[in-house]
Amino acid sequence: MPTRSTAGASRLALRDRIGDRVLLGLALAASLLACVVIVDVAYQLIDGSRLSISTFGLGFLTGSEWKPNFKQYGALSLIYGTAVSSLMGLLIALPVAVAIGIYLSMLAPRGVRGVIGALVEMLAAIPSVILGFWGILVLAPFVHDHLEPFLHDKLGFLPIFGTVPATGLSVFTAGLVLSIMIIPIVSSVSRDLFLTVPRELQDGAAALGATRWEIVRGVVLPSTASGVASAACLGLGRALGEAIAVTQVIGAGNEIHASLFETGDTLASRIAGQFSNALDKLNTSSLFYLALILLAISLATNLGAQWIARRYDVRRLAR
Repeated sequence: MPTRSTAGASRLALRDRIGDRVLLGLALAASLLACVVIVDVAYQLIDGSRLSISTFGLGFLTGSEWKPNFKQYGALSLIYGTAVSSLMGLLIALPVAVAIGIYLSMLAPRGVRGVIGALVEMLAAIPSVILGFWGILVLAPFVHDHLEPFLHDKLGFLPIFGTVPATGLSVFTAGLVLSIMIIPIVSSVSRDLFLTVPRELQDGAAALGATRWEIVRGVVLPSTASGVASAACLGLGRALGEAIAVTQVIGAGNEIHASLFETGDTLASRIAGQFSNALDKLNTSSLFYLALILLAISLATNLGAQWIARRYDVRRLAR
C-alpha cells in the first residue's frame, strides 16, 4: 500500500507533467497563431492586388508614373523613396545608437545611466504624428535655413547635395525623422547586448594593457556584432513601415531625384495617404500591390538579418 509521501510525490509528478503539456500547448498555439496571422496578411494583400497584378504585372515595379485619373500606376519612385529615406535614417542612427549603448553600459555613472536610458527610451513612446508635427514646425525650417544650405555649399559637387534647397520638406528631412525613430530601438537592444559580454573578458583585456577604446573595439563589439546587426535590421524595419511622420515631412513628390533635397514619397506614405480616398477598384488594387511590395521588402530584410547573424556566428566559431 503506497505511503502518504509516495502518493504526494505521484500527484506532484502528475501535476508537473500536466503543466509541461499545458506550457507546450500554449507555446505551440502562440507560434501557430503568429504563422497564421502572417499567412493571412500575405493572402489578403495578394487577393486585394490581383486586379493590379493582372493589369500591370511586373511592369508595376519598373514604372514611376502614379496618375489615378489616367489609370497609370507604378511603384519605382516609391520604392526608391522608401529605400533612400530608410537607409539614410539607418546610417545616421546606427553609430549614434551604438555610441549611446556603449555609454550606458560601460561609461556612464549609475545615476546618470538610469536618467539618460529612460529619456532615450521615451523617444520610442512619442507618437509618430507628433514627431511629424515637430518635423514640420522645427526640423524642416532648421534644415532649410541652416543644414541643407551648408551641405549644398560644402558638398554641392556631390549629386545627393547638388540641388538648391527649396522648402525643407524633402527626402533628407524624412531621413532625419526616421533616424530619430530608429535610435531608441537600436540603442536599447545594443545596451542590453553590451551588458551580456562577460566581465572576465574585459578585465583580461585591461590586464594586458588594453585601453577602454581597445576593449570596446576588440572585445565588446566583436562579441555582439551579430546582435547589433539584428538590432539595426529591426530599426530598418521600423523605418520601412513608417507612414504618418514621413508623409508630413517628405513633400509627396512622384519623381526620382538624385538629390536628397528634393521631395519624394514612400510606399507606406502613399498607402496611408490615398487608401481611404481611392478613385476606383484599380486604384485600391494598386495600393494593395504597394503593400505587398512593402511586405516582401520587410520579410527580405528580416531574412537577410538572420542570414548575416548566422554567417557571422559560424565564422566566429570557426576561428
